[in-house]
Amino acid sequence: MKTTRVLTVSFIVNAMLSIIKIVAGIVSNYSSLVADGVHSISDLTTDLVAIIGDKLAHKPADLKHPFGHGKIEYVTSLGISIVMIFLGISLITNSFEHQSSIPNMIVMLVSLFTIISKYLLATFIYNRGVKYKNNILIASGKESKADVLSSLFVLVSIIIIQFAPKVPFLIYIDIVGTILIAFMIIKTGYSVLMDNLSTIIGEQIYDDSYLNDIKNIVLKEKIIEDVKDLYILKEGPYYKLLANVIMDDKVSLKKAHEAIDRVEGNLKKYDDKITYVFIHMEPKN
Repeated sequence: MKTTRVLTVSFIVNAMLSIIKIVAGIVSNYSSLVADGVHSISDLTTDLVAIIGDKLAHKPADLKHPFGHGKIEYVTSLGISIVMIFLGISLITNSFEHQSSIPNMIVMLVSLFTIISKYLLATFIYNRGVKYKNNILIASGKESKADVLSSLFVLVSIIIIQFAPKVPFLIYIDIVGTILIAFMIIKTGYSVLMDNLSTIIGEQIYDDSYLNDIKNIVLKEKIIEDVKDLYILKEGPYYKLLANVIMDDKVSLKKAHEAIDRVEGNLKKYDDKITYVFIHMEPKN
């Protein structure tokens, strides 16, 4: 699957970056870089959860789940957000027990390399998420973007702490950087959490352009005179369409049924995410 391939690329890159940052942070005794590496490890964990969630979300419908398992995608994204919030809190509580030292130029170069690598990865994942309309990829992309900012904070803190011998209190910039990274992780986790809670409850699409296209497809059938109600609900990788249409009451049931079948086929051709279509017919008053 496309989503799984994207997540696999993310997993490989995050594995490489997390090892580089943690090793460099431990060797240099710089907690902000270690925290940044832990953030990348959280990406590894969430990538694995996301891959599993994506596969489960595409499981076919069964007797207990007649509309498929698409909402597993949102449950998976909730898992991602909870992991992020937990790691952020842990970083804050541990930061006050650390004594910092001044890192060398190699650590600065490592930080710069991770910023560039992570930015390219985050852009790739997020754009694919938007393209495929996949919440798992979008959530993972947002987390990766937060990781870019955290790496940027680390780079800035490394530069600032170089002046600590002349300005002693700057040695605490490492702790400040760690806390800032932690708050960024928590903020992103909270955002992902709220987005997916809304969708689990039952969120519909509000894109006016998309909805107008759907209405126009329905109204191409001459015997359908109007679309009274139209709702498109998100079901993970699928959409469920509910609509009430107005028809001439002189039309036979057979012709009405054939028209609805054609509408359903045209809707699925327009967007293959539209998997379940329920259209209620009402006679013209």
